[in-house]
Amino acid sequence: MTSKPFDDFRTLLATPPPADAAAETRVRTLFVRADKPKASLGRIEDVAAWLSAWSGRAPPAVNRPLVAIFAGNHGVVRHAISPRPVSATANAVELCAAGGAAINQVCIANDLGLKVFDLALDIPTGDITQEAALDERGCAATMAFGMEAVAGGADLLCLGDLGVGNSTVAAALGAALFGGRGADWVGPGSGADPAMMARKAETIDRALAFHAASLGDPFEALRRVGGREFAAICGAILAARMQKIPVLLDGFVATAAAAVLNRVNPSALGHCLLASLSPEPGHAKVAARLGLEPLLDLGLNHGEGVGAGLAAGLVKAAALTSSGMAAVVRR
Repeated sequence: MTSKPFDDFRTLLATPPPADAAAETRVRTLFVRADKPKASLGRIEDVAAWLSAWSGRAPPAVNRPLVAIFAGNHGVVRHAISPRPVSATANAVELCAAGGAAINQVCIANDLGLKVFDLALDIPTGDITQEAALDERGCAATMAFGMEAVAGGADLLCLGDLGVGNSTVAAALGAALFGGRGADWVGPGSGADPAMMARKAETIDRALAFHAASLGDPFEALRRVGGREFAAICGAILAARMQKIPVLLDGFVATAAAAVLNRVNPSALGHCLLASLSPEPGHAKVAARLGLEPLLDLGLNHGEGVGAGLAAGLVKAAALTSSGMAAVVRR
């Protein structure tokens, strides 16, 4: 780390590696030569070209896909903004470890690796209505930790989250980055009733007012109204870009975290696709601001990276389609 904790990340984001345009062109040429009607595979062709552009491999291949789930707890939950107790985060992590979560079954179905990261669940972040969620060094260190998610090697990274109250935090981060009030960004999350949704909105407004003077810097917004899983996801996205690993984003939390990098450099997310769009209204707002169109529309609001894991199956199929289709015989 430099003397200023976020400086290293700002440097990396200033000139992120570009797409491999030649690899993308080669894949699109394969589809042109394939024995099929022009553009008949729709977005499958675009996904294969994207995969080549950001991995540098043409034709593309997915041999070591990884689902990385980051779990964090939030001090703001004390304001009764979630129907679930804080202990539910650790319970969900344990369920994943035991193989009994939905994401475990998705990983088996699509032959995906899985890592679940417990981000100090016994130490919730600060209550964002009264203090910053994280200090500068703690936030930067968590970003650096997130970068290690791909240390073992991967060629497709699927990012997900676990965390009681983190839909409220995602809404707060969306409002901090793009403007608006709490009511513009909140949704039911894991089952909030109208009264709880009103508390969520009011809590976000209090947080935005408390941190108003510092939210112009995206990294400050991240550390002040975000959380550990958000910071770790930012780090994982950045590391994937540096290592030419395409990324699938799952859900409101991962997309809101990605928005931090986009606000630092609008070209930072070219290697990312949105796996699915949750019913949370704030998720659609962030996705629209980032220009991300979901691959799947299944009404998923489960977390755990389930949407990204399902979309990984589609990406794997796109890669095989681009490399395995027979070329038309010219006579």
